[in-house]
Amino acid sequence: MTDPMTERPNLGATAAPVGGYSDDYTHAGSHVGQARDPSDVSVGQLMGDISRDLSTLMRQELELAKAELKQEAAKAAQGAGMLGGAGLAGYFLVLFLSLALAWALSAPVGDGWAHLIVGVLWGLVAATLFLLGRKRLQQVNPKPEQTVETVSEIPSALKPNA
Repeated sequence: MTDPMTERPNLGATAAPVGGYSDDYTHAGSHVGQARDPSDVSVGQLMGDISRDLSTLMRQELELAKAELKQEAAKAAQGAGMLGGAGLAGYFLVLFLSLALAWALSAPVGDGWAHLIVGVLWGLVAATLFLLGRKRLQQVNPKPEQTVETVSEIPSALKPNA
């Protein structure tokens, strides 16, 4: 299928690589697979090709950044959930330790000590959830690493091959 504006095949996502022509680039009336002669290409066509290719590249990089940020947001949500669990466990710690202390002071025989043991167990749960949540949040990387890497390769791709 040819693009009526430029009289060349509409290659969609398979545009020529930046800085050169692929064998698929043809001019109107030629057979597919024959490379067009670079001397037949106007500066305007070259600028249009570069502009379109850079636009496509930037759009793809933006999509990659969105995907990376979505993954990191999921990690952050898990860590925040664990910290929320640690907060709930901490609340129960205070509740049971308070009840245990009150009953320990009022009944020196055994009810208070039983409640104290339950409070200590909740303290262990709270500490475990806190440490796991903190570790998960430390693993979150807000910088989209793949995008930064591929965007840094763009300037070298624009340089002509020597």
